[in-house]
Amino acid sequence: MDSWIKPTYHRRLFVGLVAFSFLMLGCFAIFQYHREKQFKAEELNLRLQTVNSRIMDCLAGNGEVSVPASVIPHDFPGLRISIINDSGAVIYDNTLDSMPGTSHLDREEIAKAMKHGEGFSIRRHSQSTGGTYFYAAKRGNGYVVRSAVPYTVSLNQLLAADYVFLWFMLMVTIVMCIIGFFATRRVGRHVERLNQFAEMAERGERIFDTEPFPNDELGNISGNIVRLYARLQQAIADRDRQHRIALHEQQEKHRIKRQLTNNINHELKTPVASMQVCLETLIQHKNLPEEKRNEFIARCYAANERLRKLLADVSVITRMEDGGGTIERTPVNICDIASEICSEYDIMAKEKGVVISNGITYGQPITGNASLLESVFRNLIDNALAYSGANHIELKQKDTDNGYLSIVVADNGSGVAPEHLPHLFERFYRIDKGRSRQVGGTGLGLSIVRNAVAWHGGTITVENRREGGLAFTFTLKTE
Repeated sequence: MDSWIKPTYHRRLFVGLVAFSFLMLGCFAIFQYHREKQFKAEELNLRLQTVNSRIMDCLAGNGEVSVPASVIPHDFPGLRISIINDSGAVIYDNTLDSMPGTSHLDREEIAKAMKHGEGFSIRRHSQSTGGTYFYAAKRGNGYVVRSAVPYTVSLNQLLAADYVFLWFMLMVTIVMCIIGFFATRRVGRHVERLNQFAEMAERGERIFDTEPFPNDELGNISGNIVRLYARLQQAIADRDRQHRIALHEQQEKHRIKRQLTNNINHELKTPVASMQVCLETLIQHKNLPEEKRNEFIARCYAANERLRKLLADVSVITRMEDGGGTIERTPVNICDIASEICSEYDIMAKEKGVVISNGITYGQPITGNASLLESVFRNLIDNALAYSGANHIELKQKDTDNGYLSIVVADNGSGVAPEHLPHLFERFYRIDKGRSRQVGGTGLGLSIVRNAVAWHGGTITVENRREGGLAFTFTLKTE
């Protein structure tokens, strides 16, 4: 019911097309009517002017103002012949007994004949008989011959010759209307879908580009509009999702910082308390034996060294997380760095009966930071020496793939329980807390390794080897 109260765009367009088509058909019919009417009038005028010429020839031959009956053709029943002189007076009329005294110069056909030599007009007869007559006048020498016949041509007669053509035009119009119906329905569907799209866009609803538009210019334009809006919505959704992710990361970063602060505070208490106890004992007991005094001094030094390492590690992590963009990037040689670190730990390894094998030979420079890469090798080797119980530590490289160099640092020690593997890179995570503190670990070494590798655009993983021990595998970007 609503669609008829407020017609759709398709119906309005189709009704307009039908109205235009039939208006064109009507205009053509009217044009044909007037054209045919003019043609009939000119044809009748030509025939009557032929009669007028014959009458004028007859008048010139006998010199009398009269028209013999033999001159009047039989195919014009009721033909009226009048002769008017130059002053407009009727001097002969075959249908009147007495000549009227009025001037005929104002009659249209007479005026045309006087001016152009001949003329015609159609008008109602002024006598009481009424009816419409066709008048044809021709000017001669000193007079005008006028012939008139009843004019009763009907519309059917005028258009009879064009009926076939008119029926053809009507059929063409109907066919065009049928074609127009489907064409306007197609356009109407475009407009309806665009209208639905506009309403959904106004309400802020999600729009998915699922149903294709027809393959034409309007369909292409409509499809482009919908796809552009769908992409805009997707971009907004992606932006909001990225914003939520960034906000979550920021909150997570603050949480980790708070956790790091709490952990640092907890870790600082142990060496500080140890140094405090040692110093208080030395101050309060000045007469301690030399052996005991040296023991307390050594314990105080060890606690201070652990505190120094802890502060240094925290500084490195903070620098990578908060100011990673300020750390200098230069071309470095990974082979030279690995050789230098292995040489640095050679004496310590021999003292513990550990052999370090360096199989890194990649000599091409990579863009990175030498200090961070040294800390990676140093922490991995240091952890293996301190906790693994191994007698062999091996450094080796794998083939470069897609612009990345893969390096493995492995030992043949005891490894770790599988439940500890996912947590090894967490800050201050310890498998054996008491033992870790005894060997001077800060609990930040592997966290530094993970952040340093990530800063170089790589990743690091750890796994237990089948033959025993741990294998750390990390990648470095070479391009």
